[in-house]
Amino acid sequence: MNIPVSIIERLITQHLSLQSIIAGLGNEQISNRVVPDKWSIRENIAHLARYQVIFIERIRKILDSDNPAFEAYQAEKDPEFEKWLKKDHIQLLEEINTERGIIIDQLTIRTAKELERTGVHSKFGNLTVLDWTEFFLLHEAHHMFTIFRLAHGGKP
Repeated sequence: MNIPVSIIERLITQHLSLQSIIAGLGNEQISNRVVPDKWSIRENIAHLARYQVIFIERIRKILDSDNPAFEAYQAEKDPEFEKWLKKDHIQLLEEINTERGIIIDQLTIRTAKELERTGVHSKFGNLTVLDWTEFFLLHEAHHMFTIFRLAHGGKP
């Protein structure tokens, strides 16, 4: 089993759109909560940056353990998330780029057998490393769409 081209290409490029989506926005627009109980653009970016670290940890655990189980990630229950919320969007985007390189490096060196290893998601059940990667990319795309809507005057 090879990593599908669609996964590799999105891992390499998908996150790069964040910079162009928010280009021209001021810090106030990036930090403002359009809806009081919904995340701002910066908070969404902080979530994406933090979740990349979570994803790396989960993949490592899947590779090192037999079928580990994971609860659905909830930023509000993550004590480390507060640290990420304190970072500005430029730093967060830099960290996303750095961590993405680690993800790509870690996935592209894997054997077919390693890519077939599984971990249990509390909502979606057994997922292979490739399934987890697809889930990661779709989750990221969802937040990027939210960021796009916020950047262009829409509500999340």
